Amino acid sequence: MSINRRQFLRRAGMITALGLGSSFVISGFRKKEVAEAAGFAKAPKDLPAKRWAMVVDMSKFKTEDDINGVIEACHKLHNVPKFPNTKDEIKWIWKDDYQHTFAGGHNEYLDDHVLRSPFMVLCNHCENPPCVKACPTQATFQRPDGIVAMDFHRCIGCRFCMGACPFGARSFNFKDPRPFIEEVSTEYPTRTPGVVEKCNFCYERLADGLMPACVEKSNGGLIFGDLDDLNSEVRKIISTKFTIRRKPELGTQPSVYYLVGGGEDA
Repeated sequence: MSINRRQFLRRAGMITALGLGSSFVISGFRKKEVAEAAGFAKAPKDLPAKRWAMVVDMSKFKTEDDINGVIEACHKLHNVPKFPNTKDEIKWIWKDDYQHTFAGGHNEYLDDHVLRSPFMVLCNHCENPPCVKACPTQATFQRPDGIVAMDFHRCIGCRFCMGACPFGARSFNFKDPRPFIEEVSTEYPTRTPGVVEKCNFCYERLADGLMPACVEKSNGGLIFGDLDDLNSEVRKIISTKFTIRRKPELGTQPSVYYLVGGGEDA
């Protein structure tokens, strides 16, 4: 499914020559219809939200096993392959150190424990997602509830979205991922070579009235809910406690917030 630069430009030139633009030939649909075609136009019936968001409470992750269990739950459900070569790595949720997670915000007086601790990292489902603007086929699109979703059938492998994402939250399948899935989950489709993938906030579970798999596995370390709901737990935490987001200076407005330090009552 991947194409090289020359093929992409030739295809784009043909579309322009026909005068059709991206509203039909590339995407097949306009913005609203893209979501409808992919089956994700409406917010889930059982768990409706205007703006889904997540709070990561790092005080709840005491050991590496706490984090690894969350990663495993996500990757197993979504058929994320385990390639032996790290250069081929596909990741939806992973761990990184403080300096890479919050680049540019180094505090020389920060506690060594915080600096050494692994942090949960995933797609930020930004309010202003640059990946959506960069995608020429609308394979990457934003749902009405704020989730930045992927339509794998429309992905042409140009990787423009990967270049636009400032958080490194997208992975590209350079080879067939299916032989590297230990046990195929029937809850989510497998992918093919030449497509980009990432965290989707478990929209398939939200549609069934369930919380994201990572949230269920986190034992309270991940809090998920509607940011626009004044009574939701995520809104209460963000309103009453000091939280930080990744690279706020870029203006993407991430929907993932971090509670760092503060002990059990953070």
